[in-house]
Amino acid sequence: MIDQETIQRIMDAARIEEVIGDFVSLKKRGANHIGCCPFHNEKTPSFYVSPSKGIFKCFGCGEAGDVVKFLIKHEHYTYPEALRWLADKYHIEIKEEELSDEEKQRQTERDGLFHVSEFAQKYFADLLYNDEMGRAVGLSYFHGRGLSDEIIKRFGLGFCLDEWSNFTDHALKAGYSDSVLEKTGLTIYKEDTGKKYDRFRGRVMFPIYSISGRVLGFSGRVLTSEKQAAKYVNSPDSDIYNKSRILYGLYQARTAISKADKCYLVEGNVDVISMHQSGVENTVASCGTSLTTEQIRLIKRYTSNVTVLYDGDSAGIKAALRAIDLLFAEGMHVRLVLFPDGEDPDSYAQKYGSTKLQEFLATHEDNFIMYKTRVLLDGVKDDPIRKAELVSETARSIALVTDMLERSEYIRQCSYMLKVSEEVLATAVAKAMGSARQKAAESGERRAENGEWRADAPPPEVERHLVQLLLNYGNEPLSQTFIAEDGSQQETNYTVAQIIVSELKGEQLSFSHPLCQRVLEQCDLMVEMAGKIDTTRFIDSADDVLRTFCAAVMMDTYSLCEDSWRKKGIYPPKIEDALLQDVSDSLNTFKAIRIAQMIQERRERLVGASEEDQMQLLAEIKQYSDIARQIGNALGLVITPKYN
Repeated sequence: MIDQETIQRIMDAARIEEVIGDFVSLKKRGANHIGCCPFHNEKTPSFYVSPSKGIFKCFGCGEAGDVVKFLIKHEHYTYPEALRWLADKYHIEIKEEELSDEEKQRQTERDGLFHVSEFAQKYFADLLYNDEMGRAVGLSYFHGRGLSDEIIKRFGLGFCLDEWSNFTDHALKAGYSDSVLEKTGLTIYKEDTGKKYDRFRGRVMFPIYSISGRVLGFSGRVLTSEKQAAKYVNSPDSDIYNKSRILYGLYQARTAISKADKCYLVEGNVDVISMHQSGVENTVASCGTSLTTEQIRLIKRYTSNVTVLYDGDSAGIKAALRAIDLLFAEGMHVRLVLFPDGEDPDSYAQKYGSTKLQEFLATHEDNFIMYKTRVLLDGVKDDPIRKAELVSETARSIALVTDMLERSEYIRQCSYMLKVSEEVLATAVAKAMGSARQKAAESGERRAENGEWRADAPPPEVERHLVQLLLNYGNEPLSQTFIAEDGSQQETNYTVAQIIVSELKGEQLSFSHPLCQRVLEQCDLMVEMAGKIDTTRFIDSADDVLRTFCAAVMMDTYSLCEDSWRKKGIYPPKIEDALLQDVSDSLNTFKAIRIAQMIQERRERLVGASEEDQMQLLAEIKQYSDIARQIGNALGLVITPKYN
C-alpha cells in the first residue's frame, strides 16, 4: 500500500509530457504537445497533451485523463503499478515488502504472466554469467558474434540450460503456478504423459520488451546443428504477448528513433543488437513474423520515416517488397538499403566495423519507388507490352503513397525515368487510386441492415475526404477559366464549399454516412445564408459525437516536409495549387461510386418486375451507365457496373 503523501510527491514530480513522450512522439504546438493517438488507429495527429493542466485528450477517440490514467490505459497497469513506474522514473523511494506465496496466488492472472516473464529473464541472464554451462555455451556464442558485455546486458540476453525442466522446477519452487508457466509458453505440458519440460532448453535467450520495458515474451536460438530443431523458437501468443503487435528492440530504440526522426527496420534480433552496438540505435525488427500493420503503427508513434534494411539476395529483396507496400499504405516515407549479396547488417558490421557500416547506410539509401522502377526497367528494353505493364506496376506503387504532394513528385520523377508523359502516369495512378476507393466504398462490412453507415463506424474514404475539404478548405477560392459562346475568355470564382455543395445538390446526391451527411447539410445552410463555412459551429457543437468526428477530420490534413525536398532541389506544388484537381477528382469518384450503386439497385429490382417497370428500369440503367462512362473518362477509369 502506498501512502497518500508519497502519492502526492509522485504526482507533483511527474511531468505528463515527459511520461507520454516515452511512448508517443510528441511535437510542441503552442502551449500544448500533439501526436498520433496510441489508443486508436489514426494517420494524422489528434492527440493533445497539456503540461499546464496535466492532462491528455484525444479528439479522435475521446480518451482523456491524467498521467496515471495514461499508464493504466496504455501499459495495462493497475493503479499501484502505474504509481510505482512513475516513482522509479522520478527516483522517488517507495518501501515495498516482498510478496508472500499467498499474495502471489491472489494476483490476477495477467499480473502473474508479467511477473513470471520478468522472473524468467533475470534467471536466464544470471545463468549466462554465473553458470559454468551458461558461460561456456551461451556467453561464448554471444562473444563469438562480436557482442560486448555491455550490449548483452542492455538487451537482457540470457541462456536456458539444456536440461529437461531446469527452469520449470526453479519457477515452481519460487511459487509460480503450473497454469501461469503454461500460459506464458515458458513450460510445455504433455497431456498424454503428464510430463512438463522447458520450451527454450539449450537455447540462448532474447527477451522481448514492451515499450515501457516490461518483459512480454522470449525468442530462443538453438546452438546445436540438429536438423530437427527449429533455429528460433518464440513465445506463443498470450494475454500479454502478441508477436504481430510488438517490435524487437523498440524499448531500447524509441528515444533514438524520435531524436533521429528515422527508424531502421531489419530482419533479425542479432541484426538489431549489432546495429545498436555499432552506434545505429534507431533500429528495430519484427518479432518472428512478417511485418504487420500494427507494428508499422508502433513505429509511426515516433517517426514517419523508415529505411528498410534487408539482405541483397533475392529472398531479401522479396521480403523488402512485401514490407514496403504496407509501409506506404500507412503513410510512411520509405527508403531502402540493400546489402551486398551474402551480407546483412550484422555480418557487414562484423567484417568492416561500425564506422564503415554507418558510411554504407548513409551512402546507399535509395528511394524505394525509384529503385523498384529502375530494377524493373532493366528487363523491359524495347518491349511495348512489358513497358505498359511496368507503367501500371509503378502507378500501383505510387497510388499507395497517401501524401498528395509526395505522390505528385513521384509521378514527375518516374515519368522521366519511364519516358512517358506525366499525364499518362498520372492517369494510371488515378485509375489505381480510384479502384482502391471504389472497392473500399463498396464493401458492406460496416453497414447496418438498412444499408446506411452507422455513426460509430468509419465513413467511406471518399466521403470523409470531401468532408475534410469542406472543413479545412471550404472558404478557399477556386478559379476556372473557360471559353464563352462568343469566343471570349471568361473566369469563374467559387469557393471549395460552393462547388462541393452545388455539385451534390445538383445531382441530388447525399452521403451514406450519417455524420458526413450532417456536416454536408450544415455546410449547405451556411453557404446559402452566409456564403462561407464557419468551422467553430462544428468544434463548439454540443453534440459530442459530431464534435469529436469533425475535430478528427480537421486534424487530418496534408503534410509534407518541404524543407527536405528543397534541399534536394525539388520544389513541390503548393497545396492550394492542387485543390481544384483534388475537389474535381473527389467529386467524380464519389459520383461514380453512387451511380454504380444506383445501377446495381435497379438491376436487383428487375427480377420480378412487370414488363412496363422493366422497360423503365432498363432505361434508367442505360442513362446511369452513360454518366458513369463520362465520369470514368474524366478520372481515367473504366467503370463497369457489377452484375449479379
